[in-house]
Amino acid sequence: MPSFRLKTTVHLNIAYENAALHDFHRKAVTFVGKPSKFVVMELLDTLEPLLRTFWYVAIPASLIFLLQTIMTFAGGHHADGFDGGGFDSHTGGHDGDAFHVFSFKNLINFLLGFGWTGIGLYSVVSNSAALIGIALAVGVLFVWLFFLLIKQLQRLGEDNSFQLTDTLHKEVEVYLKIPAHRQGKGKVLVSARGSVHELEAMTDGPALPSGGKGKVVGVEGDALVVASLD
Repeated sequence: MPSFRLKTTVHLNIAYENAALHDFHRKAVTFVGKPSKFVVMELLDTLEPLLRTFWYVAIPASLIFLLQTIMTFAGGHHADGFDGGGFDSHTGGHDGDAFHVFSFKNLINFLLGFGWTGIGLYSVVSNSAALIGIALAVGVLFVWLFFLLIKQLQRLGEDNSFQLTDTLHKEVEVYLKIPAHRQGKGKVLVSARGSVHELEAMTDGPALPSGGKGKVVGVEGDALVVASLD
């Protein structure tokens, strides 16, 4: 009789273990077989409401920011197309430049700082109100920092770009004959900012033949005003 009970117990234990393994295998296959977006959603649903909110803000903001960055470095001035029409508010500076305070880009920058700050400090700051306040402050800081970064990049681009005024008082070589007394335009070759530029030019004096030498004395519109050096 004891032997029979032992065998029965062993068989029951084996059956229970097999059932548990089968159930685990079924759940694992179900989990792995799900699309990743559903897995992420299920993982987020297990988080506390405030932390889940921070993740819901940070993930899409990060994806949009990454897309904007790729479009910008890919030559996409069209990345500005993300700006919501009629949503921009301009604050003109002394130099006439405008800072888009309420733009889609700055909204993404704000949400980026807000979301990731909330996630990073969630386990450190126990007070929800304080955590939200800190996240809001960092979001505003992100907007300001990105604004300063863009302004610096724009200033560097402007400093390195060629302007017609860079040719003032420089010597030029006439490439195509310049008619006398502004009766037409010719072309000149002039060196400025480390490269040679072919530009339209006119003169107030007599005609300047091809191969002649001149000096830039002014700029009018998109043409240089040159005087003969001969």
